[in-house]
Amino acid sequence: MPKEKTHKGMLKRFKVTASGKATARSSFRGHLLSHKPGKRKRQMRNDLILDNFQAKRVVEGLRPSM
Repeated sequence: MPKEKTHKGMLKRFKVTASGKATARSSFRGHLLSHKPGKRKRQMRNDLILDNFQAKRVVEGLRPSM
């Protein structure tokens, strides 16, 4: 049987930490930033740690089972 492939779209958008948690870039960071307060933009610099349900799906997509 062929190996399961990594989902390439997920690979570009998510990262799995060494402890197995999934991180993602904060939303609303692409454009239209001039009217947003500096505090909000500073808080959006940090990556988000996804909750358990989302993280499980991300990890399965990035690390397919053998």
